[in-house]
Amino acid sequence: MNKHYILNLNPHAKQEWDRCTLRDPLTAKRPDFAKLIAEVVGGKPGSYLVSVQIEVEVLDKAGLPQSEQLTLSLPEISAHSHPQELVA
Repeated sequence: MNKHYILNLNPHAKQEWDRCTLRDPLTAKRPDFAKLIAEVVGGKPGSYLVSVQIEVEVLDKAGLPQSEQLTLSLPEISAHSHPQELVA
């Protein structure tokens, strides 16, 4: 059984649980491996000793989008050399 998933590694994610995610490319749901294995054994009640082999082949890679940096243009404020000019 071949399944395809999108692995996202983001060391800069705000939450720890979001730094390494595996998702279905169509539904964006996280895979439930126990459910997938149960489907393979036919879903019949009982206890099973199973061997699971995971083979990973990278099909495509997309980098993380660069975070945008905003630049502010602030007008220059000149400092007065004579403090008495500032007194009302």
